[in-house]
Amino acid sequence: MTLLFLKLLLAHLVADFVIQPLKWIKDKEQKAFASTGLILHAAVHAVLYAIAFSFNPDYWLGFAILVVSHYLIDGFKCMAGRYADNYSRPESFINRRTFFVIDQLLHLVIIAFVVSLYFSGLSEWVIPQEKILALIIAVLLLTRVSSIIIKVLISRWAPLNVYDGDHSLANAGSFIGMLERLFIFVFILSGNWHGIGFLLAAKSVFRFGDLKEAHDRKLTEYILIGTLISFGLAIAVGLGYIGFIQ
Repeated sequence: MTLLFLKLLLAHLVADFVIQPLKWIKDKEQKAFASTGLILHAAVHAVLYAIAFSFNPDYWLGFAILVVSHYLIDGFKCMAGRYADNYSRPESFINRRTFFVIDQLLHLVIIAFVVSLYFSGLSEWVIPQEKILALIIAVLLLTRVSSIIIKVLISRWAPLNVYDGDHSLANAGSFIGMLERLFIFVFILSGNWHGIGFLLAAKSVFRFGDLKEAHDRKLTEYILIGTLISFGLAIAVGLGYIGFIQ
């Protein structure tokens, strides 16, 4: 059961966060169910789910549930997002960030439900494969997935000049975040928790000069929120991975 769940989860993460072009996302947000991007996105999920099921026709019901539900959930999420943009206040709980979280939770619940349909038919546990898949999923969560989640969660507080390309390298902040989360993951796996404190202190030293010169309290708070969410996600993934492989 665990192996199938990890395969389906990996397929979902790759399709949703790694190989989904920004053009498809914008098309979905604008057209919802009428979007070509949504159809292509569902087709990518179909291919990856088929691979996860090893193209076994015995899993046709689970395959159909996953593909159709993903199409419907994403379509309704985009419709709800358009409603929030047009009628909801910026400070309201009803916004695209909320729908993003609900969307991902629903996908995970449906994956778990599909796996439960075949629980009795999966008696073999292939530990090495499970550990490899779990590690791949952990790395995806620490890199691309976490970057998107953090950006979605803190976008409402972003200062106007935070994405000013004249003062920083392109996508530097995103890559720095990915690297720091991977370092934290390695520190946790090796039992060197003090390394996390060292990393946080080093980042604070490098950031202190910029924040001091900027005299911008909002920018300071924005960076602090992003850093704490980043560290929290990395610690959660690290602990989750250790708990799984033990």
